[in-house]
Amino acid sequence: MIRHIVFFSARDEADVERIAEGLGMLADIPHSDFFEIGLNRKVDQIGTDVDVIVYAEFRDEAALAAYKADPIYEACIAKVRPMREMRVAADFLSRKAG
Repeated sequence: MIRHIVFFSARDEADVERIAEGLGMLADIPHSDFFEIGLNRKVDQIGTDVDVIVYAEFRDEAALAAYKADPIYEACIAKVRPMREMRVAADFLSRKAG
């Protein structure tokens, strides 16, 4: 299983909810086995740079590639990119079953 985690920060704090809403479009892409959007609670005294998190699980690399090739993915980028400051993504192979 591939775990896909993406962190976003907003250019303007007023856009955090709009970023999360825009990223919610990604839930309509059928290739993930699990998908969720979360807002950073910012309770860690050091880690407050991140505003929104995307977490998804994919069966394999092919499913992740199909997810990123979906037209909804491109539409989401077009909607969210102008509002975001930072985007950091990480994908890792998990040996543990979901």
